Order: sequence, then structure tokens, then C-alpha cells
Amino acid sequence: MGACVLMTENNAHIVELKRLEVGQYDYAFSLSDSYFREIEDTFLLGGNIEVRAHLALREQDFDLMVSIDGKVMVTCDRCLEPMSIELNEEQKMEFDDEPEVLDLNWLAYELIIVNLPTVHCHPEGGCNPEMIALLQDHLCRTHEEPEYYHNDN
Repeated sequence: MGACVLMTENNAHIVELKRLEVGQYDYAFSLSDSYFREIEDTFLLGGNIEVRAHLALREQDFDLMVSIDGKVMVTCDRCLEPMSIELNEEQKMEFDDEPEVLDLNWLAYELIIVNLPTVHCHPEGGCNPEMIALLQDHLCRTHEEPEYYHNDN
């Protein structure tokens, strides 16, 4: 038995495993700006991510494949202006113990976070020119090396 479930962002995207029969299940939904605004303590400013999940439920265990495709907004580390980062990732998720429920929203969020680059910077020339000028004014420049006095004695 299988099912394709199209979810809206208003759904909780919670899958209660104990209510499902053995089989294949596909889920599709979007995470938009409103989802990212609701998360506390996130550095993501917004985004539009299409999420697909494939659940293969067996008697004793299950496999879950989650894919994300879209863009998220973050702050540029260099100029502090918003910038977008494209993501197109897929990951098979394994669980040490069998949970009773799967929060597909949160699993997609975690997949987004672990696939972001460590440093968030606009491509060369994409930063706010005013901020780049300020940074240039405050750069620490090396001065000429001091002359050392040599005693030839």
C-alpha cells in the first residue's frame, strides 16, 4: 500500500508512524518565509524550499529519504546585507531508535542547516559597496618593519 500526500504549510507535517500500514509513502510540501519566521534562534531570514520525502515503512524499521530544493535567505558575513543561497540536496536519514512520529518540517530544516556553506558571502562584487568602503577604511594595514640596530662589535 502506498500514498502520495501533498501537504500545505498549514499542516503540521507530522507523520504518526504507528497509524501507518507497512508500505511506501511520499510527502511533498513547501517551507516559505512564514515557516522560517516562526523558528526561534535561527539565522535564516526566510526562503522558499520544496520538500519531498519518501518513507518506506516495514514491520520492524523504515527508510526515509528527504530532498530539498530552493533558496534560503541569510545575512552576508562581509557586508551584513541579505543574500540567497540555493540548495538542492537529498539525504537518506537513519534513526537509532524507531520514533513514534516524524516531524518532516524539522528534518527538512536540519537538512537545510547542515548543507549551508560555513561562510555566507555574496559573490565578488555583490556586496553593498558602502559597507565594503567602510571595511576598507578600517582595515589594519602593516607598517614598515622597524629597523633594528646592529652592533658590529
